[in-house]
Amino acid sequence: MAKLFNLKILTPEREFFDGDVEAVTASAPDGKVTVLADHAAFIMPVSVGVISIKRDGAWADSINSEGFMEVHHEGVLIFVQACEHPDEIDARRAEEARRRADERLRQKQSMSEYRQSKIALARAMARLSASQRHKH
Repeated sequence: MAKLFNLKILTPEREFFDGDVEAVTASAPDGKVTVLADHAAFIMPVSVGVISIKRDGAWADSINSEGFMEVHHEGVLIFVQACEHPDEIDARRAEEARRRADERLRQKQSMSEYRQSKIALARAMARLSASQRHKH
């Protein structure tokens, strides 16, 4: 039996997840990071993408926006602006958000606006990808 640790995923609106898990994988700016029980402590930024949680031998994905992850001896805390299960995603709204973000990227913007548009586009693309995988 795999060793378990506590994982909490929090957003400003809700506690998305709180439970014991075997592993968690999140996207970082330079790739994906997987944490297992007894991992060394660290803090890292979390990029827009997918958080995968392994419980009872099975992986489940959720879509997240930017935030950070704190790994410590009590467990793992992930703080993100938003997190959704694939079945919570409205594919039509996600496609509209992708189009709006894509259009904003084509316009002249300040660096701050450009970064926000890139984040919005990445989140819309992750949501669309997850909703399509969830259908199949």
